[in-house]
Amino acid sequence: MEKARDTNVLAGVLWMATTGFLFVGVTAIVKHLGDAVPAAQAAFLRYVLGLVFLVPMIRPILRARLTRRQLGLFGMRGVGHTLAVILWFYAMTQISIAEVTAMNYLSPVYVTLGAALFLGERLRWRRVAAVIAALVGALVILRPGIREVDDGHLAMLATAVLFAAGYLIAKQLSGEVSATVIVGMLSVTVTIGLFPFALAVWVPVSGVELAWLFGVACLATAGHYTMTRAFAAAPVSVTQPVTFLQLIWATALGALVFGEAVDAWVLAGGGVIIGSVSFLAWREAMARGKAAAVATPLPR
Repeated sequence: MEKARDTNVLAGVLWMATTGFLFVGVTAIVKHLGDAVPAAQAAFLRYVLGLVFLVPMIRPILRARLTRRQLGLFGMRGVGHTLAVILWFYAMTQISIAEVTAMNYLSPVYVTLGAALFLGERLRWRRVAAVIAALVGALVILRPGIREVDDGHLAMLATAVLFAAGYLIAKQLSGEVSATVIVGMLSVTVTIGLFPFALAVWVPVSGVELAWLFGVACLATAGHYTMTRAFAAAPVSVTQPVTFLQLIWATALGALVFGEAVDAWVLAGGGVIIGSVSFLAWREAMARGKAAAVATPLPR
């Protein structure tokens, strides 16, 4: 029994490490494309090309017989996620991969605050301390007053808030419809939501650029699959700290491939944020008496 448990924990760690590697691949491709394709158009094409993965979800969505209220919530989530994805693609053209990766971890912190403010969940002092620590980590990364805060930083702050809002809506819907429906409806609503933004800035794209964006769709889909496997194999209190590797890989990739300077402040601030998120994940698991995922919203 003990050996099986150890095997599951190791599997969970390996699945989560793979998840981080795949999501770093997503950021690398988007960084490589740069501003050759406008952010809104790049995001739209990524979702359109990823619709091939939606095919198995069509039947469950049709069978769900969604109510007007549920459709409204899915629509709200789609609008928020649409804006978040555009901002994330834009941030990738403005700031380093390491900064984008580190600041993305703020989303679970905002989820904790939002759950207390809008869903009536109790915010105990330990969670308050973790939230404060994470915000301090963000200040370490941004260092306002010491250096200029770029538009990309502001875009990532807004991205984290919007992803958190989407997660809270998904949390409300999770007790009403299946995970397949939630994921499928997100793809549908965001693709529709991105279309007018993409049309407004449309530029011709090459076959190579389309291939790169399809690669983003494949890596993102694979990343969410491996993340699900990680959560199923081991407690989130074990797998969450492994996500710190994503920041290490992102920093190394930025330095070695894109010539970005290694910023110790970004690593330190990111480490504080990830530590806070890991603590929140552990508290969530303890509160429920089982492993429970504190989602790290990422581009889908």
